[in-house]
Amino acid sequence: MTEERSRMGPSGEQFELRAGDYAATVTEVGAALRTLTHRGGPLVRSFAEDEIMPCYSGAVLAPWPNRVTDGRYRHERSIRQLPITEPERGTALHGLVVWVPWRPVSHTASRLELEYPLWPTPGYPFRLDLRVSYELTETGLTVRLSARNLGDDPAPYGCSIHPYLVAGEGRVDDWSLRLPARRVLEPDPERLLPTGQEREVAGSALDFREGTTIGDVEIDHAYGDVEFDDTGHAEALLLAGDGHGVRMRWDRACPWVQVHTADRPEPHLHRTGLALEPMTCPPDAFNSGRDLVWLDPGATHDVAWRISAV
Repeated sequence: MTEERSRMGPSGEQFELRAGDYAATVTEVGAALRTLTHRGGPLVRSFAEDEIMPCYSGAVLAPWPNRVTDGRYRHERSIRQLPITEPERGTALHGLVVWVPWRPVSHTASRLELEYPLWPTPGYPFRLDLRVSYELTETGLTVRLSARNLGDDPAPYGCSIHPYLVAGEGRVDDWSLRLPARRVLEPDPERLLPTGQEREVAGSALDFREGTTIGDVEIDHAYGDVEFDDTGHAEALLLAGDGHGVRMRWDRACPWVQVHTADRPEPHLHRTGLALEPMTCPPDAFNSGRDLVWLDPGATHDVAWRISAV
């Protein structure tokens, strides 16, 4: 190990990007978006270079987002056991690549591409080539994730990213959210797993279709029945009282959105950013099969998200 590598913090090498009024930092560990600013103001909740990534901040989530019940799922005639990464709830949370080092493929002033070869394990016996790119322009940041199945069998697959969006000064309570989604999955309050029930958001504190101040409502829900526009895109807005904030945009590849108001015991994390995670499938899709991608041998799955200032 070189002396420079030995001095690196827990998130590994830091990759800086700049374009126009935007700047970003992506980490080697987790390929995480550590910082994103516009004219010096944060668009995501950041963490320090010498800090372990808190609460999956900015990480890439693959080959599944969210939770798998008991870390178990059936594949063909076998029950597969994934690592339990959320012991307090007994779940396998947010995939297999959050804490691994991603390798740089290319890096320019405004664009970064990283790759991670995901090798078969007893719990996930599939071989994937994962690639993520971050590209800054004068109008914002685009994140693209691709997964190619290098194995001989179809692979179950889902993905997302995990930014905590920031609208400006204050906390989540002070900001308004516009999210064009008509339904939510009911979570088990103890394990935050889907109960199998879902309901319309209309008339509830979880309805943000028209843009509503979040206030003191606690959210840790998967939203579905997302409304896409004529171009096939959906857009969420998180705004401060002065009308400025952050926009997130995605396409039909992500028909689900996990939203979390970051209710945490740590004061510096508690409701200081809104987790907004457009997902290709809902929680526990490895068991329900709902919107789960089956990636054929040799096939590639692509998805993109865009974050910009308002």
